[in-house]
Amino acid sequence: MAGPDAPAGGPADAPAVILVEPQLGENIGTAARAMMNCGLSDLRLVNPRDGWPSEQALAASSGAEGILENARLYDSAAAALDGLHHVYATTARPRDMNKPVLGPREAGIAMRRAEAAGARNGILFGKESKGLHNDEVVLAGTIIEARLNPAHTSLNLAQAVLLVGWEWWSAGPGAAEAAEPDSGAGAADGPALQSDLLNMFAHLEGALDEAGHFIPAEKRPVMVRNLRNILHRAELTDSEVRGLRGVIESLSRERKRRR
Repeated sequence: MAGPDAPAGGPADAPAVILVEPQLGENIGTAARAMMNCGLSDLRLVNPRDGWPSEQALAASSGAEGILENARLYDSAAAALDGLHHVYATTARPRDMNKPVLGPREAGIAMRRAEAAGARNGILFGKESKGLHNDEVVLAGTIIEARLNPAHTSLNLAQAVLLVGWEWWSAGPGAAEAAEPDSGAGAADGPALQSDLLNMFAHLEGALDEAGHFIPAEKRPVMVRNLRNILHRAELTDSEVRGLRGVIESLSRERKRRR
């Protein structure tokens, strides 16, 4: 299978398409076809309901068999973020989360600019019946919301992939040229990998558990999501994540010393 930095076909820095718990093989196949239309090739599947590989997916892919053959399987959305710096979550439902919300066109331009700076992007798509859960949306730094007819905002999986993929494709590499000039501050320190950010979240949440912070216990999931959203908005760099982990470790060590 292709590694995270060299997907089969298409630009190596193109966004990864992450399908979370897709329900039908046919929908995976048509999503792969949409990816092929837009020059995307890094397909990541999280717990496909009907198993993998899928003959139905191959039959529906119409020339995109290579994408399916190189697709990688993961047991969680968090694990599927391997090697990515920026993650976008697609959703049509209002979310009680303070995150930046972009339309597909703005997101396509933002992804191109991130690529020009050496970062890799990923796009999360939820299951056909219910979309992404809140715990999956919280993994992303930005939400993509297509401003469709308010009376009917539902898209099938392949339509959603095609809509977002097309805006990335049509923005083209030239989209980065329109970005504001970089002042040079922090240029040597790139954005943190999502895997490192998630490890920091787990480290912080474990320390807060030890300190008895999450009270009442039933509110813990909401409190954790809010905390992660705050830190996502900071757009932490690699060195900042390492620095914060050092702070967490020092505070935990001091607390244990005083016991």
